[in-house]
Amino acid sequence: MEKLSRKGFLKVAAAAAMSGVTAAGLAACNNGKADSTPAASGNAGIYTPGTYTATETGTGAVTVTMTFSDSAITEVKVDTSKETIALAVDSAADFQEALMAAQSSEIDSISGATITSKAVKKAAASCIEQAMGLATTDEPTETVDDGTPKWLGTAPVIADSDIVDTFETEVLVVGGGTGGLFAACSAAENGAKTLVIDKVTSGGIRDDLGAIDSRYQKEWGTKIDKFDYITEMTKIAAGHIDQRLVRLFCEESAETIDWYGDRLADRGVELWHEAGGDDDGDRYIHFATGHSPRWTGSDDGTGETLNGAKVLTDYATGLGVEFMYNTPMVELVKENDRVVGVIAENEDGKYIRINASKGVIICTGGYSLNYDMMEALQPENLAIVGRNGSIPGATGDGIKACIWVGAKFDDTHSMMMFDRAALKPDAVPGREQTENGESGFFWMGSQPFLKVNSKGERFFNESGTYEGILHADEFNKDHCHYTIFDSDWTTYIQEFKTHGCSRMFPFPNNADPNIPYQAVESGMLPGLVENGFVFKCDTIAELAEKLGLPADTLEATVERYNELYDKGVDEDFGKEAHRMSAIRTAPFYGAKNTGYILCTMDGIQIDLNMNAVDTNNDPIPGLYVVGNDSGGYFSGTYPNLSTGAACGRTVTFGRRAGRIAATEGI
Repeated sequence: MEKLSRKGFLKVAAAAAMSGVTAAGLAACNNGKADSTPAASGNAGIYTPGTYTATETGTGAVTVTMTFSDSAITEVKVDTSKETIALAVDSAADFQEALMAAQSSEIDSISGATITSKAVKKAAASCIEQAMGLATTDEPTETVDDGTPKWLGTAPVIADSDIVDTFETEVLVVGGGTGGLFAACSAAENGAKTLVIDKVTSGGIRDDLGAIDSRYQKEWGTKIDKFDYITEMTKIAAGHIDQRLVRLFCEESAETIDWYGDRLADRGVELWHEAGGDDDGDRYIHFATGHSPRWTGSDDGTGETLNGAKVLTDYATGLGVEFMYNTPMVELVKENDRVVGVIAENEDGKYIRINASKGVIICTGGYSLNYDMMEALQPENLAIVGRNGSIPGATGDGIKACIWVGAKFDDTHSMMMFDRAALKPDAVPGREQTENGESGFFWMGSQPFLKVNSKGERFFNESGTYEGILHADEFNKDHCHYTIFDSDWTTYIQEFKTHGCSRMFPFPNNADPNIPYQAVESGMLPGLVENGFVFKCDTIAELAEKLGLPADTLEATVERYNELYDKGVDEDFGKEAHRMSAIRTAPFYGAKNTGYILCTMDGIQIDLNMNAVDTNNDPIPGLYVVGNDSGGYFSGTYPNLSTGAACGRTVTFGRRAGRIAATEGI
């Protein structure tokens, strides 16, 4: 056999270490027999002693730390605390034990935690590579050998012989979350045999759902001109949208919301419209589009804890919809220019094929948990966030699978960010903070309190959109701002009359806020103070010191702000009088404030039938895309002054996709 170089030997040895083959076996392969000396038996001399760490994405971030002698793995630590599935979080000790026993990354997956298992094995393999000197830096950082972007990669090649089972359905829904459940219910209502697969154990439905002309809006008297709405959405996106899709939302969202209201009512839950009407004089246009279930006090007689996912999963099951969880899609199957199904993995990590005779609906949630994709496609946005609130599973699987079969991806890339993360003073926003979750959930961040830069100076009209000040942070030295308020904050937030989920007291029609100020006052704010994400001080000078701001400048800024409050006119930035607040009553509060990711907003371009289109803008038969996987609807920034704009679009188009796939799809 040809003699192996040192690096070549290490590459083979790495593969062996990751698959359980011993170095003795390698020696036998290389020399015709295994050397009996200690240096050649076992894995002796293979590793550089030390401790190595790697992080991979599961449903959240999974970190594996391994310590090596020159011949063995001596200690393993697995951190699954950032995972979003309880079983995965609790599985760290099991993974540690398995990796130590195997002395390899090849361990059995834990049932119910397939995604986490994959991430653990991949991170462990990376640690082994590092210990064996195989972690190289000379590979291309942006593209692979054929010029494909590294974040995209190429579709896997799976032999028919690797497929252990085949399933048949008419409509296949990939992703059982906000869009997927509406799509599945619609497909089944229209007579199609329907199957839902999801990479995690269950889907989730966001509670803020936008619509125009629902029966709930009509009852209150909310009227929104659809062309005013389309115009504003176009302005916000700087024209980078397909107006036909926004018009479609305006025309079909009411029926979808009314239908959902009926499903909730069947389970004893009220759906409420979050009315406007108390915000006259605001500089920014607000559309009262929001609808949220009133879960508190709801009871369908079963004693079960209800949420949107359970309500619709139960309803879908009653229609005959089947669900397969822990079943991630690997790739779409395309035959004769038509998408006819998918290859997926079952709970045991084995390949299965699912044929869908009427169509596949992709709704896997975008890519806001895929940091490599975000860093490649929108690094400017990743640099102004410090926390991630994405629904589990949003790692770009659906978008990449669609691109592999020829679908067209948006040219502009953006994410939905709310200004509700707090960092400790020495921390900086960006991938590391967001990925590691080292931030506080600062719900008050969207309130229009005084906000200053690292020089202690005011720099922005705090009454703008959630993302406005975050994008303005791009001009600040530390890509952050600092929120300052006093002990009378509960009085001021009632005068602010904010919209949507930032509101912390009832809407004009008595609809509940997402989080009432009492919950923030009694628990959330004291917790942030205790954990060092918010500071509570007796003087502005002391607050400045804690936040690392120049005390003289901050004191002068506060004095000027109080002067403007007394005048009732913001002469510096034009903020509305009812959005001003004095800072006089000690103790004073301050936080280093940055962004909070909810989802990505760019995706696969679609037509009015929800069909993915190819690069010629022709529909791809059998392939439908909804929700955060779909594009053409948002760009640049999220229109948060239309409450539930994203989720309302998702459920409306999910319902449409299910109907079309079941009855008239191409």
